[in-house]
Amino acid sequence: MSKANNASDKSGNVCLNRTGPGGFELKRILRSVLASPDFEETLKGLDIPPERIISPLLCFLYETDELIRWRAVRGVGITVSALAEKDLESARIIMRRFIWSLNDESGGIGWGAPEAMGEIMAENGTLAGEYHRILISYIDENGNPLGNDELERGVMWAIGRLARKRPELLRDWTRPVLAQLNSPDPVKRGLALRTLLLLVEGISVNANLSAASFRQKPQSSQTPSRDMIETERLAPLLLPLLEDQNQIRIFEDGVFVEQKICRLASELLGRSASPEAAAD
Repeated sequence: MSKANNASDKSGNVCLNRTGPGGFELKRILRSVLASPDFEETLKGLDIPPERIISPLLCFLYETDELIRWRAVRGVGITVSALAEKDLESARIIMRRFIWSLNDESGGIGWGAPEAMGEIMAENGTLAGEYHRILISYIDENGNPLGNDELERGVMWAIGRLARKRPELLRDWTRPVLAQLNSPDPVKRGLALRTLLLLVEGISVNANLSAASFRQKPQSSQTPSRDMIETERLAPLLLPLLEDQNQIRIFEDGVFVEQKICRLASELLGRSASPEAAAD
């Protein structure tokens, strides 16, 4: 699958303009919500069913206002997760809509689709279990690479979101992430480092992962894990990045943060070499 030659028009591929009666008013309300300082609480407090909110909310994935666009990603995760609690199949339809938008046959480009998929899976464990492999396939040379740097940046951000919330889903799928350390795109290199750091630190309260679990080789009595990170494999990839002065900008916890690639590489190298430090 390749999106490299598609037009760069950012018209909505998953946005449905046919939101029914009151659709324009609902979009006005949602824009106001997304612009508010406490938008998450406001969105959750709306007395409107998630199935009515989701279509107009998807339109904001194509906003030119960067903060509104990223808040829409978060809002889609919250809304689709709430929908899944009521009607799992309807939530699956949304996920399939995103997947279709990233398919060449869709005739468009699924801007915002990877980020929204990652946020939905961070919020909902059932959907995460069903769709995380598809998300990872979009950066896997043996899967369905998208062939578009901007879309693949979105995929990397989404995988990082999963690494933070559900690292157990990724422990056997790190090979495509490791490959991004050699990417000519500094954003993808930086996002790969961030994802690996989250996995090594095991910061999810729902997972019992540590640096040691990524360093030790599988025992002969175990089925080998093809993507388990080993120190001798990781260090050669990190050493060149210690001189990488490029800086990446990430939307995290509702704000934009900037991090230097060399600092991320140094921290990851230290963590992977010292499981005791990661356990602290």
